[in-house]
Order: sequence, then C-alpha cells, then structure tokens
Amino acid sequence: MTTTNPAAPAPGSFSNEGMFYEDFEVGRIYAHRMGRTMIEADNAWLTLIALGINQVHFNDYYSAQTPFKKPIIASPFTLAVVTGLSAAEFGQNTMANLGWNEVKLPHPVFVGDTIYARSKVTGKRESASRPYAGIVNLDTEGFNQDGTIVMTFSRNLMAYKRGHAPGAHMPVPIGSTMTSS
Repeated sequence: MTTTNPAAPAPGSFSNEGMFYEDFEVGRIYAHRMGRTMIEADNAWLTLIALGINQVHFNDYYSAQTPFKKPIIASPFTLAVVTGLSAAEFGQNTMANLGWNEVKLPHPVFVGDTIYARSKVTGKRESASRPYAGIVNLDTEGFNQDGTIVMTFSRNLMAYKRGHAPGAHMPVPIGSTMTSS
C-alpha cells in the first residue's frame, strides 16, 4: 500500500460529516490527515493504566541493555493511536469496531516518533441483521516520520448508512436568536 506522499490525505477523503457505508470504495486508499507524536507521558500513563509491567516501557537502565537501547512505546497504545488516526474519516459514523486481525509490529515506536496512518478498503457488504448499516473491511498501516512501517492490521467495522446515524449535531432551540454584544 503506497501513496505519493504517505502523510497527504487522499483527494476528497474527508468531510465534516465523516464517511457513511456508501462512501467506502473497495480498493481506495485513505491517507489519514493527522499525525501524532508519542511523548513520554503517553507511555507512562498507558503503562500505569493497563498494568503493563514490562520494564522495556518505563525503565531507562533496563531498556539500555535491550537491542532497542531505550524504552519503547507500549504496543496497545500504538494500536489505539493508529486506529484513532482514522477517526476523522471513519469514526464519526462507525456503529462498532468488530475486530482487529493480524496485528503486526515490524518496527518499535519510541518517544518522539510521530505516527501517521493510511487505510485501504478491502471489502464491504451490507449487514444481514442491521439493514441500516454495512460491514467494511480495511487494511491499515501505521508508519513513523521516516516512513518506516511500525504496525499493520486488518480491521472490520460496522458503518451506518447515510440517513441512519444518530444525530450528533448540537440542537438549536426553536425560536432562539443570537444577539451580539
């Protein structure tokens, strides 16, 4: 999966309302717009919250004795970030994430790395049990600022069809007016 500029969004890949089931095109690659720099606090908090007690994530002395020579970011956090980077396009009208498959970590992530992501639509079908939604299959790559792939996975999500997503817009009271001061 490659694009000319891996951090650049695919033309027309984003709208303020996000993507509905009908918007996903099999074979299309979406380069997600944002990147996320991993900071030391991210790693510390994830380690504390998830009880990730492998010292390679939080002990500088221990980590210096490993092949990595420094602490690595905990992989569940990397998975969350790579998935989250697709939220602007995919997340607004996703009813549910149905699963992640074949998660691979070909290169470690370190404090200071900026992570980007791109996803390719590999399949889609209408839901048999929910006529207002469909299942979308994606292959996603997370990569760092140097273009090195740090994570790959396949993902299945259930997306609402257009006109069926719960209203997420702020309601405007009937008869309300705004005045300037």
